[in-house]
Amino acid sequence: MDKRKHKNPHKNRKVLADSSQLYIYGSHAVRAAVENPQRHIKNLYLTENAGRELAETLARRDIAPEIRKAQQLGSLLPPDAVHQGMVLETQPLPEPDLADLATSGKLLVLLDQVSDPRNVGAILRAAAVFGAGGVVLSRRNSPPPFGALAKTASGALEVVPLLAVTNLARTLKTLHTTGYMSVGLDERGDTLIGDVPKDRPLAVVMGAEGSGLRRLTRETCDMLARLPSADDAGLATLNVASATAVTLYALRH
Repeated sequence: MDKRKHKNPHKNRKVLADSSQLYIYGSHAVRAAVENPQRHIKNLYLTENAGRELAETLARRDIAPEIRKAQQLGSLLPPDAVHQGMVLETQPLPEPDLADLATSGKLLVLLDQVSDPRNVGAILRAAAVFGAGGVVLSRRNSPPPFGALAKTASGALEVVPLLAVTNLARTLKTLHTTGYMSVGLDERGDTLIGDVPKDRPLAVVMGAEGSGLRRLTRETCDMLARLPSADDAGLATLNVASATAVTLYALRH
């Protein structure tokens, strides 16, 4: 935990989750969180080996971890969690404002009730790789920003702004007023993703596994696009995380 007692500077800021005990685990996720000056460090639990691995970073941020055995760390987490000797107890990062995301003019990713934390984590990682300006998700039925989501994001949670909204269709309309064009990914879309115009800032909208985009979300999008696929592939679609990565690549090139 921090050697210095300090108040959380984000205490009154809107956040994605309200729980006071949020755990981030895994070497990449924890290292990125510890190196993020915006991340409030409540408690940091490490094995001896992990403590040596993070020694330089911990000294720079003046953080004193609690050294525990691997089994003790595992007792804090779900049975299938792979902590790699590092568990961080923290609080969610403050959410960005939609206006700030829109002002950036960068490619944005909107998720329509994508509920699997590993999918959202993988999407955050793809967003970081391809330079997206932020990820916006539905507050309802979306996973909280810790645990499996953070582990799969592999540090991207610390660098990609993440915003939860109550009404995704209303958010799309707001983005439209700022000059964004919204593109919903749908296997029945009339336009191939590579043919989407790139003369305006783009907001890509991805639907949940199986159900896809909800009706109101689909109707609010400026256009629907699809990924090209081989006629004999035998598979209707990629999963949402893979489809997002391919989409971001296509729109960046």
